[in-house]
This record gives sequence, structure tokens and C-alpha cells, in this order.
Amino acid sequence: MRSIVQHRYGGPEVLALAEVEAPVPAGDEVLIRVRAVGVSAGDALIMRGEPRAVRLAFGLRRPKQPTIGRDVAGEVAAVGERVTRFRVGDPVYAESDQGGYAELVAVHEDFVAVRPATVDAVHAAAVPVSGTTALQGLRSAGVTPGQRVLVNGASGGVGGFAVQLAKAMGAEVTGVCRGSKAEHVRAIGADHVIDHTAEDFTAGGPRYDVIFDLVADHPLGRLRRALTPRGTLVLSSGRGGKVLGPIGRMIRAAAISPFVSQRLIALAAKRNGNDLAELARRIDAGEVRPVVDEAFPLERAADALARFESGIVRGKLVLEVWDRGARRRASG
Repeated sequence: MRSIVQHRYGGPEVLALAEVEAPVPAGDEVLIRVRAVGVSAGDALIMRGEPRAVRLAFGLRRPKQPTIGRDVAGEVAAVGERVTRFRVGDPVYAESDQGGYAELVAVHEDFVAVRPATVDAVHAAAVPVSGTTALQGLRSAGVTPGQRVLVNGASGGVGGFAVQLAKAMGAEVTGVCRGSKAEHVRAIGADHVIDHTAEDFTAGGPRYDVIFDLVADHPLGRLRRALTPRGTLVLSSGRGGKVLGPIGRMIRAAAISPFVSQRLIALAAKRNGNDLAELARRIDAGEVRPVVDEAFPLERAADALARFESGIVRGKLVLEVWDRGARRRASG
């Protein structure tokens, strides 16, 4: 099968298209024929091996798994003997444990769900990592109708879902983004938009019941000043030092939280098929709309990662994956 591989850490130039052996599903795995795969911040971090701490899990000198990618959407190609919930041909989406930039990927049954019926595979592939992160973050904050929720980093993948989900939960939502992306953030449902290049939401002004921080561009103390006395701060960002990344910030938040009236939550989102099923229901109900900035063919994965790192993306980038047989049939 075709797959994007990397044999060293670095920028988009380390990614290359190659022919590799197709995976065989274990007894509890679903083999997915990938039609589209989303591009996420985690893909860029693992591609570069940064922060250095990620190399403890993914390979010290070079990636142990040469193919990145977690957000996959397609159809079931085969199932292991213990799989009970899916059959060959089912339209599904999933969060894989890497390996998604390929024509086929094997994923444990628990992390697979029937994909939304109202969107195509390209838009479904924009959902898993970003959508579940947003859902789990807002759920951990206990968002209720009427609360003021601020999303710092509202124009990105997770931020876009957080804005829409918070609105669906009945909150009054403020999105923080670059001024050039303000109309996009309003279009997905934000009640208010703050241009972070012109205004600092931590420097006085309204206080918020929940702040979902996806950028890590303010110290914890300033973020706390923008919270109500019993508000909740949810931290979810890969930014930080070159060695530990956001780990130091997360540890500080966990150390402070027991001693203040506010809650400081260091979010570690987890793969969850039930959450994917909930997101599919919300998408089909019209509460959430996956936003795809641009779709690239699989062989242009390096271009997609370069665009992602440029910071100009609104919503998500997606790679379209087509098997060669389908291409030949279409052309001939």
C-alpha cells in the first residue's frame, strides 16, 4: 500500500511517499481503508520530534513508527475475529495510534465509530483528535447553559470545535484569534471575538466562568485574573520549552489548583470511540460543523504540514487518500 513515511525527525522535507506492507488486523482490531486523514498539531510535533520529551515514547534517534497520522475516515476493509460492532463496508472514522497517513490502518475496535451520515469522509477526518479534545475539555469544565466561556485559539482545529460545542451546551462564547480570522470564528458561532494582536483579554474586562486555553501565550496568573472566583481554566497546548514542552506548565497548574478557589485542569485528551459516536450525533443534528480549510492529496503531505505550520489555517487540513485500483478504474 501507499504510505507517507519518515526515517528521521525534522521539517516537512523528511516526509516521503513509499510502498509499504499493509497491516493485518489483530483479533480486536478493525482494518480501515482510509479515504481521508486529518492533519493535527500532534502530527507536526512528532514529525519534528519536539519537544524532545516526545522522543521517549516515539523513538530517541528516529521514529519507531515511520508513519504519522491519527484522524482517519473511510470504510471497514476487514475485522479481527473478536470484533463484534463492525462489518466490512461500514463507513467509519477513528483515532488511530499513528499510521494514518496511509491507504490502510488497523485500529482497536474501542476507538472506532460509525462516521457522521451528513458529511463526507474528508470532513469526517477533520473530527477525531480535535473534536474529542474539545468535547473532553468542555466536559471536564462542566459547562452549563448561561456560562461565559472563552476559547483562546478559537480559529484552529480544537478551538473551532470548542466554540461550536460550547454554544451547543448553551454557553455565551468568546473566541480569541488573529484579526484576519475573526469572521471565520463568528461564522462558526462565537458571540464575541477578540483580536489578540490588538487586545489582551487578561488585562481587565469581563471575567469568564471557563477559559479553554489552546495557545499558552499568557502566564497562569494572568489567565486566573480573567476567571471568575470559582471559574475553571482548561489547559491544552503543545507549546512550551524545547525539552519538556507544556509539561512544566501543566505541573504548575496541578500544584496550584488545590490551594485556590478556581479549578485548573491540565487536559490530557484520550482516544474514545463513545466520544466519536457523540460527535457524530451532534454533527448529524446540526450542532457542529467540521471546517476544512484545504484538502491535499496524500502525496502532498509535506505541503500540508508546511501550510499547517504557517499558522494561516482556519479549521483543519485533510489529506485525501485513494487506492490505486480506484484511480485506475476512474481513469479507464
